[in-house]
Amino acid sequence: MKKKIKPFQVVNVLIMIFLIGITLYPMYYVVVASISDPILLKSHTGLLWKPLGEATLAGYQKTLANKSLFNGFKITLFYLIAGTLLQVGLTSFAAYVVSRKCFLIRRGVMKLMIFTMFFSGGLIPLFFVIRNTGLYNTIWVSSIPYAISAYNMIIMKTFFESIPESLEEAAVIDGANDFTIFSRIIMPLSKPVVAVMILYYGVGQWNSWFPAAMFTRDRKIYPLQMILREILIENQAQNADSLIAAVEDTFSSELVKYCTIIVSTIPILIIYPFLQKYFEKGVMIGAVKG
Repeated sequence: MKKKIKPFQVVNVLIMIFLIGITLYPMYYVVVASISDPILLKSHTGLLWKPLGEATLAGYQKTLANKSLFNGFKITLFYLIAGTLLQVGLTSFAAYVVSRKCFLIRRGVMKLMIFTMFFSGGLIPLFFVIRNTGLYNTIWVSSIPYAISAYNMIIMKTFFESIPESLEEAAVIDGANDFTIFSRIIMPLSKPVVAVMILYYGVGQWNSWFPAAMFTRDRKIYPLQMILREILIENQAQNADSLIAAVEDTFSSELVKYCTIIVSTIPILIIYPFLQKYFEKGVMIGAVKG
């Protein structure tokens, strides 16, 4: 007996296909535009389904020859590795502390943390704090001031609370202290939620440009996204010796813009599938206890 397909299922599938299409098309557009003829691309308006003119990799050649782009990659990799390790480490420590019942003021601390999710001190006070602590125009300005996210700490806290207390009690009987319990019991059992935190913080560090734009003046420590921002905003000829050179540079800059977007997106797309399997598992397990 064949299973009858309900109209709702058909409509649901069509809606899902439509949502997938409008989600993926912008990326498809950028990929196609990055290999199109720059002159035709400059004058093109509307949707784009195939490369304009003869496909070319000239935009990628020019993009990868950009020394500022490679320096931005190196700085962003530093932010990604050092910043993510710092953020995941400090968030784990904070979540462990507020998840312990013996921490008498944990409710008060949690209320303060939740308060910061909805209200901030403002940009000007943040600027003064960063300047007075010596972080202004340093490579750490994108990591230390944003080391702990209240939302991520709550996720880790609820995950830690879902771990059976009997494991900790047994460790205490064996003479384990808090650091031993945290490093030998809690963290090994928390790999799924740690992977989720690495994903959250890692994507944030990779896409980060605002701290560098506000608190950095040295171009040598500009992250990749700041270089990309400059390319997207300054979409015109720079240092051209003649009008012809200026026109050609304007056309190529349109191509370079799309190529830079692809180059800056590929690394995170490669890493994401390896962490995706932990995404739902880590969040759902951490949400068992609220």
